[in-house]
Amino acid sequence: MKCFFILFCRMTQWERLQQLDTVYSQRAFDLYNRDEFPMEVRHYLAHWIEGQDWERASRDSSRAAFLFQVLLENLDNQFSRFAQEKDSFLLQRNFRRYKQNFQKYQEEPYTLATIINWFLVKEREILNDAELAQQVQALQVQPAAMELESQRQVEKSLKDLKTKVEVMEHSIRCLEEQQDEFDFKYQTHLMDSCTEEEKKMQVEGLQKMLNALDKCRRNFLSDISAMLDAADVLRSALIDEELVDWKWRQQKSCIGAPDDTSLEHLEKWFTQIIECMFQLQKFLQKLDELVGKMTYDNDPILVRKPPLKSRVDTLLTHLIKSSFVVETQPSMPQGRGPLVLRTNVQFSVKVRLLYKVSELNHVMKVTVSVNNAASQLKGFRKFNVLGTLSKALNMAESMNGGMVADFRHLTLKDQKVGGGGKGINDLSLSVTEELHRITFQTQFDYQGLSVPLETSSLPVVVVSNSSQQQSAWASVLWFNMLCSDSKNVKFFETSPAATWPQFGEMLSWQFLSCGKRGLDNDQLETLAIKLFGKQQSYDSCKISWTKFSKENLPDTNFTLWVWLDGILTLVKLYLSDLWSDGSIMGFVSKGKERLLLKKKQNGTFLLRFSESIKDGGITFSWVQYANDGTPSVQTVKPFTSTDLKQIALPDILCDFWIMVAENIPVNPLCYLYPNTPKDQAFGKYYSEKTGEENPYLKYLKTKLVFVSKKNGSSGVREGPESDLSTQDRDPPSFSDAGDDDFLLQMVEKSPMLSSSTTDDDMRNSILDSDSECTVPDAFSPTAPHTSPSCLQHNFSESPLDIFADAHSPDIDVNVTLHEFINSPNILNGINLRMLPKSDDFPFDSGLIQDLGYPNIPLTP
Repeated sequence: MKCFFILFCRMTQWERLQQLDTVYSQRAFDLYNRDEFPMEVRHYLAHWIEGQDWERASRDSSRAAFLFQVLLENLDNQFSRFAQEKDSFLLQRNFRRYKQNFQKYQEEPYTLATIINWFLVKEREILNDAELAQQVQALQVQPAAMELESQRQVEKSLKDLKTKVEVMEHSIRCLEEQQDEFDFKYQTHLMDSCTEEEKKMQVEGLQKMLNALDKCRRNFLSDISAMLDAADVLRSALIDEELVDWKWRQQKSCIGAPDDTSLEHLEKWFTQIIECMFQLQKFLQKLDELVGKMTYDNDPILVRKPPLKSRVDTLLTHLIKSSFVVETQPSMPQGRGPLVLRTNVQFSVKVRLLYKVSELNHVMKVTVSVNNAASQLKGFRKFNVLGTLSKALNMAESMNGGMVADFRHLTLKDQKVGGGGKGINDLSLSVTEELHRITFQTQFDYQGLSVPLETSSLPVVVVSNSSQQQSAWASVLWFNMLCSDSKNVKFFETSPAATWPQFGEMLSWQFLSCGKRGLDNDQLETLAIKLFGKQQSYDSCKISWTKFSKENLPDTNFTLWVWLDGILTLVKLYLSDLWSDGSIMGFVSKGKERLLLKKKQNGTFLLRFSESIKDGGITFSWVQYANDGTPSVQTVKPFTSTDLKQIALPDILCDFWIMVAENIPVNPLCYLYPNTPKDQAFGKYYSEKTGEENPYLKYLKTKLVFVSKKNGSSGVREGPESDLSTQDRDPPSFSDAGDDDFLLQMVEKSPMLSSSTTDDDMRNSILDSDSECTVPDAFSPTAPHTSPSCLQHNFSESPLDIFADAHSPDIDVNVTLHEFINSPNILNGINLRMLPKSDDFPFDSGLIQDLGYPNIPLTP
């Protein structure tokens, strides 16, 4: 097993995708149903594609241009290989076409790099989901017993039904032979010239044969009736239970639930039971043939067959109508999530017929339209669907050969009515509370049965600009959390409240989707306290739609959803790894935070989300002890996406310093709560690069650090502690804090970059040129009395003349230094002793310090 795992890890990403289970390999297949990046190019150039840094190329035009040319060369080389191989004519033709299509990126090769990088990222997401599913499966001793039992029952019922069909197939042949024998003897009897006694004996024999034949016919008809009874029970299990459960799982998966939405089992079951019903239909047709050859008074077939045929047709019709489903709900390629569509932006959707029969491949045409029911409501917008509006059910469009129609290039366009605009809505709903459905229709004609089929998507929210997507996603979450009736487009007219178990589970799914880890019980309890106050149990607590998405939180100008969504975005873009490995505590009140930290050793810190920042913020707090052993908890001003876009959080934690006695900088962060050494927790995420990897470090060995200086020490003001998050808001800015408060202040737009605190002498002493130098905004002063060994800094030597090695006749110094000064690795090796000593120099507030010479105190 271990050897297999090592081998699996050495495979290319593309090879690993092909080894996945059906559910995840189907997702990969669906991913490459798009036209932007052909699957064949991905397959044949897999090793080269995965060896390039496409993310960098998407930001670097010169690098993108180089990779673009190499890609074209690789396509030519592959084309030449196909030319030398037999049976590769189509591939040869396709690769010529792919190269022609890629030529459109000649002027903007970084666009192609962005597309390829997007596909690789999506592949990694599929692999991560598959790996997570395997881990969950390994941890589960036994899956849900009830679900397994219901599946076993369906499998058993289907097996019994198929066995009975085989038995009846034998019975109908015996019945036919028995009738032929009677018919032969009866005809012989009519032609025989024999005595009256002999004729009487023949008639008695024929009567016995007819009685036996009549009994067989009645038994056969009874067997069909019993089979239909069993089939009806099975139909109910499939349609009313299994299919309903699948649709509910699909609804939940649209909002992040890790549920299995594979149609593999349902497709097999529907195909088997429908085949059995068509077999019964053939048996009834065979009875018609037998009656045509011979009938008699009180023939049971004449009386009992019509209602049986009606039952078979009804069962088949019900099964076939239910087998037409939306397999993949409408979604935009890079939208907020499924079921949020934007006008004039392409979206895709896939439908499937669960009855898999090769005779109907490419025969059934599916048409698409936007539903008319919602548009009949006064004030609801109306849309036209543009794009390829008709496609045939095609077995080639799914990996397991299912009957699929994949619509990949549909667009919704506003249908201007009257004076235009939305008009007055009878239901007083906002645009993002309007629900619309995409409808699909086709005609089933097979073996004499004609059935019109129709299915619709889950309700979609249609927006006209990207600023509405946040609110639209809230509507999608609320509907699919609470409503299983996909036809209820007036849901938000009287939207029900959500119970806390429902709401908490939905929130946990959002974090699982964004950061591969849901919310634990402590985090959920913190949020419950924030919403409902301290309770013994929150199971009966409810939250309304208005409180979730319309009313502002206390003492803020934003709603609960806007706050949560800001945190989710922050996690997805910048904190995914830290969230998934459990490094971020996330939701914890400040009262509880202080209680936790004060029980731990000096330098223990934790990470939590800010409660006062609309677009999401994360902060860290640590405990330090005074000489008398009194603990105090220190907190930094939260970091936002603007900050984390410039420096990753692990690097901030690694290079965060405060000034202690005699201006000695120390890093106060030693142990991630509860007791994990900082470097052990975050070392794998540090982004410090060697000189070979970073072009600037060829000239200077630098490191960017945060330094704050304070004379004396103090802790956070100890006021009343409450566990209620609504009462424990984030600390005020330093200007509002008391003399005993300690808050490390960061720049509003960046944790480090600001030119407001840099005077001309300092700038000129660093750069003897017109290049701009930026230094960090001031931190509020602080310094703990204690300086444990884990906080000591090991200073290393750096050259006195920091620019000596950088100078070269082939280099534009101004440009090089301007690039250098704006890089994330800066000012690590600068000797600040050369700066002028002045009382006006802004060291009292803090700045990024040089850590250049050993054992030399840093003084202004």
